[in-house]
Amino acid sequence: MSEINIKELLDLEVVKRNCEGEICEERLDPIMVAHRYKDPSISLICALFAYGNVKQIVKFLNSLDFSLLKKSDDEIREGLKNHYYRFQKSEDVAALFIALKRLGEKSTIEDVFKMGYSKNRSTIEGINSLIKTLQDIYPHSSTGYNFLISQVTLKTKGAGALKRWMMYLRWMVREDNIDMGLWSGVDKSDLIIPLDTHTFNVSKKMGLLNRKSYDLQAAIELTCKLKEFDDSDPLKYDFALYRIGQEKLSLV
Repeated sequence: MSEINIKELLDLEVVKRNCEGEICEERLDPIMVAHRYKDPSISLICALFAYGNVKQIVKFLNSLDFSLLKKSDDEIREGLKNHYYRFQKSEDVAALFIALKRLGEKSTIEDVFKMGYSKNRSTIEGINSLIKTLQDIYPHSSTGYNFLISQVTLKTKGAGALKRWMMYLRWMVREDNIDMGLWSGVDKSDLIIPLDTHTFNVSKKMGLLNRKSYDLQAAIELTCKLKEFDDSDPLKYDFALYRIGQEKLSLV
């Protein structure tokens, strides 16, 4: 299939998916919980826990009392003492809530991100700024928590794709019927695709990605390829690619 045909196919899929009914009980996605609140801190919690079975993700997110983000550390620990998800124990869940609460008392997630991003228009540097701030503002370390918030990274080859962080940025920066566009001052063209296994496999099958390693470099290379289709908004194709893979559609 030629690149022109692939672009036409993806453009049609983008239009098809960009509707309010696309995210519903029959086609779950963590963003449906984030949409309910349209709050950057709550959205980040939704994004960081977005791994594993989507039904279990949404069930867990729906069980959380997000009003705890305004409560004391002890109230947060007490309110979340029975909440755990896969690799995260209750103290890990509480640690994220406490860190985000403390961050919100001093600054905003958007401003902390921009401190890193604005130097080189680098979303990776912006994410590193956020990860470091969360680590510093409430020091907590465990296998589950370190997986949840990720680690500061300066390399791309062999590094984790930062999928959940990249998805969060898509939600915050882009605005359509899927993404919320809660931030300003971050260019859509600087975003990197949130590469998950569905998107990775579909992109290789369609000839959009040649890299065999599932890493941050692959996400960057796929984003560069999608910029050939839309230089100003390459991530408009992300949700369509994800759904093609998730629903096992045969489009090529």
